[in-house]
Order: sequence, then structure tokens, then C-alpha cells
Amino acid sequence: MAPQSPVNYDLRTVSREPIRRIVLTGFMGSGKSTAGPLLAARLGRRFVDADDVIEAEAGARIAEIFVREGEAAFRRREREAIAQLACQDGLVLALGGGAIETAETREMLLNSPGTLLVHLQVELETTLKRCGGTESARPVLADEANLAARYARRLPLYQLAHVSIATDALTPEQVVEAVVERLETEGLRD
Repeated sequence: MAPQSPVNYDLRTVSREPIRRIVLTGFMGSGKSTAGPLLAARLGRRFVDADDVIEAEAGARIAEIFVREGEAAFRRREREAIAQLACQDGLVLALGGGAIETAETREMLLNSPGTLLVHLQVELETTLKRCGGTESARPVLADEANLAARYARRLPLYQLAHVSIATDALTPEQVVEAVVERLETEGLRD
């Protein structure tokens, strides 16, 4: 029996027009910020990390925004930043891990013509391995029960994406190849 491909996809909601923007979603440690710039370079697009935009606009790190303003205010900032970015062409956009929980953001990305939402799927154990030592920037890592609950809550939402790629055993370059292959196979590459 042949090994199962790391790529699962459901492109029923993607229009057959060329993809003008690729949006990467997934749990922390899935490779969004690592594979994203490589994918953008491969496709001749610009890479933007939504968290970087939010931090620049707020003049503070994400963790500081959570402490200072609370999660609801952060999610509002995040939703507004993604809405502005998600209408730009020639873009590979990496989302923060929790962005997919906001229904308005999720629906916008799933139904926006020219947008391909790609879920970089990672097992929780891989997240812990890849992100270990970053607890000061990612305080949720220190509370494994809370982390596991977040993972379980978000996974079904991530899986709504047009494309899912299991990244646990893939290098960033292999992730890029999997996305490009899917674009070419479906005739979605411009």
C-alpha cells in the first residue's frame, strides 16, 4: 500500500480563477513563518506575517497586547489587519494560530475569490518539539492542558481550509513543493 500523501484538499469553494493570494493557517510550530517566505519567493510574491503587521501598528509585541488590552481587543486588531491584507494581490500571508477562530475572518478567507486558504497541519507533539524554549514569547506553551485544549478547539476549524498539508515530517522546502504541486495540479497557478 502506497503511503498517504501529506496533502489533503477540498477545493470546491475555490473559484477557478487564478489564485491571487495564498493564506497560511495552522497551529504554532506548523511552519507558516518558515515556509511562507520560501513559498512567496518561489512564486514571485510578497510575504507578510499578519502578527508582524499587528505588532507594527500597535507598537507592541503580541504578548504585550494580550496583557495590556486583552484577547478580545487583540482579535479585533487581528481581524482588521487580515481584512486589509486579504484583499491584496500577489501575496503569501501567514496568520497567527488563533485567527481562524474568528468566524468573520474564517468565512472571509474561505469565500474570497482568488484566495487559497492552506492549513499547515502539525501534531501537538511536533508543536512542543519545535516551539520548546519560546515560552517567553508564547506563554501558552507553559500550560500544556490549555495548549491541548486550544489545539483541539482549532483543529476542526483549520481543516475547513481549501488545502491541508501535514507538515510534521516535511522540511520547509517540501511544504513549498506540496503547495506548488497542488496549485499546478488544480490549474490554479497564475
